[in-house]
Amino acid sequence: MVSFDKLSHPYPIKRQATYGRNGMVATSQATAAQAGLEILKKGGNAIDAAIATAACLTVVEPTSNGIGGDAFALVWTEGKLHGLNASGCAPRNISTEKVKAAGYEEMPDYGWTPVTVPGAPSAWKALSERFGKLPLTEVLEPAIRYAEEGYAIPANLSRLWKSAYDTFKKELKGEAFDEWFRVFAPDGHAPKAGEIWSSQDHANTLRSIAETNAESFYRGELADKIVAASEANGGYFVKEDLAECYAEWVDPISVNYRGYDVWEIPPNGQGIIALQALKILEGFDLTERDTVDSMHKQIESTKLAFTDALQHVTDSKHMKHTVEEILSDAYAEHRRSLISEEALLPVAGKPFGSGTVYLCTADNEGNMVSFIQSNYKGFGSGIVVPGTGIAMQNRGKDFKFDEEHVNVLKGGKRTYHTIIPGFLTKGDQPVGPFGLMGGYMQPQGHLQLVVNTIDFKLNPQQAIDAPRWRWDYGKHVEVEERFHHHLADGLHQKGHDIQIALDPNGFGRGQIIWRDPETGVLVGGTESRTDGAVVAW
Repeated sequence: MVSFDKLSHPYPIKRQATYGRNGMVATSQATAAQAGLEILKKGGNAIDAAIATAACLTVVEPTSNGIGGDAFALVWTEGKLHGLNASGCAPRNISTEKVKAAGYEEMPDYGWTPVTVPGAPSAWKALSERFGKLPLTEVLEPAIRYAEEGYAIPANLSRLWKSAYDTFKKELKGEAFDEWFRVFAPDGHAPKAGEIWSSQDHANTLRSIAETNAESFYRGELADKIVAASEANGGYFVKEDLAECYAEWVDPISVNYRGYDVWEIPPNGQGIIALQALKILEGFDLTERDTVDSMHKQIESTKLAFTDALQHVTDSKHMKHTVEEILSDAYAEHRRSLISEEALLPVAGKPFGSGTVYLCTADNEGNMVSFIQSNYKGFGSGIVVPGTGIAMQNRGKDFKFDEEHVNVLKGGKRTYHTIIPGFLTKGDQPVGPFGLMGGYMQPQGHLQLVVNTIDFKLNPQQAIDAPRWRWDYGKHVEVEERFHHHLADGLHQKGHDIQIALDPNGFGRGQIIWRDPETGVLVGGTESRTDGAVVAW
């Protein structure tokens, strides 16, 4: 167990760490966290609670995820960590040539073109079948209830919803997008804080998924509706795209960082960035918290790992360099040698041969889950399948047209994926799940949470509340308004282009649950930058 700092909190906070014994759920919406806790109290385990929370988040935080998105999970159960990749492929009939012929010079943000097969329902099914205790009909009941009866919109969600509405009102043209406005702006505007929003179509779809164990979504009535909507609006989907989509159980990948094993899902996800950056960073001594030198080395390690991933990571079947090569000791040492006292302009190396919601759960049986789910950018593609409430993701936006690029668009291929769950172990014991949503902020956030925990001995809430930085490109780094100004000035002196960002949402939203191996007591932290909640039983 990490020996947490017992001193007063080093940063302004809204809450203290939460402790519990029988179970815990942490996520970005209190309503969804309560849904997971409800399932725990009914006799479900942490896996059931994760599914319930994830399904509920499609209802109570549709600005970040939906039934038509993807998901990944890391599950600790019976003394072992299991990985689940539930990211869907591009339609088999799509190609660079066809998209270019349709008038695009790059993958668009909206419409059916960037839509990939949704994987989230397959994740719920796979988790329930392999590790769940309760039937899916019972686990999805809270989400169905909130969709049917409605819920009061919290303030931060209302702000994000309005921002998406304003963008969609300007950008989305054509009948293909009418359903989004009907479902998510039924009164001609985004719901305001305190207003009640519901969706009977969403409830009906969740009920169908629960009753058929997701078969209706991939091989039944819902699948038919998805394909019909695609065909009617110039999409590329055929029935086989959905029928052949299954969540894939994978072996998690890890690096050892100062005696702890940090775990991620292997590519096509970008979790490998966090691992490579930590491996580079481990060669330096971070003896003091909140120093210019500490921040500089974290940023430089992240820049190098990120630049590599953007060049080398895609669907693992199409990668030219293996995970082992990218995470090798020799390659980490080579990349580390590039770091000096001055900010560098990162260039991808050549490895030597040889928008999103995050949640975590734990129960009193020792099970722990790290789960992430997303429509990619906000509401996704702007497409809602008529009569279903299914908002389709725009994950295909990350595909490239360059035939020489590792992430070039191909039918039936998984794209480079931003959403990543994390997990921490020590020896053969779990410490617990952690994660942070926010696009390309995610691996950077993982590194910062791990460093705050292991190097600087912060408890989960302190680790989450610590001011964050985000590298964007070149030497450009944004920092939160709360970021210590003497650190920002010191980084500027080292050549970093430091910008202070006023919007905290660009720095991700994190959750952590750690377990004490001796007492079994759980300690959790949740995001104070949004409507987050950690609930314990």
